[in-house]
Amino acid sequence: MDYNELGLTGMKLSRLSFGASSLGGVFRTIKEDEAIQSVYTAVDNGINFIDVSPYYGHLKAETVLGKALKNIPRDKYYLSTKVGRYGKDGVNTWNYSAPRARASVFESMERLNIDYIDLINVHDIEFADLSQVAYETVPALVELKKKGYVGHVGITDLQPENLKWVVEHTEPGAIESVLCFCHYSLNDTLMLEYQDYFKEKGIGMINASPLSMGLLSSRGIPDWHPAPKPLVDACAKAAKYCEEKGYPIEKLAIQFAISNPAITTTLFSSASPVNVLNNIKNAEAPIDWEMVKEVQKIIGDQMGVRWNNS
Repeated sequence: MDYNELGLTGMKLSRLSFGASSLGGVFRTIKEDEAIQSVYTAVDNGINFIDVSPYYGHLKAETVLGKALKNIPRDKYYLSTKVGRYGKDGVNTWNYSAPRARASVFESMERLNIDYIDLINVHDIEFADLSQVAYETVPALVELKKKGYVGHVGITDLQPENLKWVVEHTEPGAIESVLCFCHYSLNDTLMLEYQDYFKEKGIGMINASPLSMGLLSSRGIPDWHPAPKPLVDACAKAAKYCEEKGYPIEKLAIQFAISNPAITTTLFSSASPVNVLNNIKNAEAPIDWEMVKEVQKIIGDQMGVRWNNS
């Protein structure tokens, strides 16, 4: 496994990292023992960055992950969780106020069985008043950093322009990393337009959802996927092509997502130890760039087509 430094944080993260959203049963019903084993499998095979949120499974992901972390030495991983987006009894909620952010950090530490969070993120800032994020949420987290409860502060969003806006409206150095999903994948490379900006600011870039929430998979998208039909159809054709060539699109998608050295790490999520190990093996295999060209040719004019989060 290769490791890259996240901006100026000093944290060297595995180029493929573990997203714990699946542990909350976000994508399918899970078996808790298997979910916990998937965390062990990731760490045992070189992954040293784990990302979670109280929103995932409405606290379930943090709770299950916390059970796994009890049995993993603290120096074996860096941990990221989030504030701002929550949920209870199947109802999503948002609260980006400073008091809620501060309280959320300590609640997460209790669920995760830790006393220090390496990276705390403001979650999905497109749902917030960006001014509140810049002038209230981020400063509250920076204060917790000064007190030693968290190591570094970041922000996350589907829309990279929102990430840039908040960076531009906070104190230099306050935001140390940005996490954007579905924008460095086989069908969308929007993050390329922002990488120089973030690099100049010393801000590390985290990529997530290399399969574009199922667009780049042989199984296809879930019913809730917000992508427009022409994009869905184009990616399905690309997946069929890969299947015919004996080169699963999931493998190619993982390999492509981790290929850009400007992006520190790419998060994937799975509650299956077998899938975790397969993703790691795929990441360590050489990429076939001719396949990349063919797949992107098939996707054609749907390359870079965007959708709104919900």
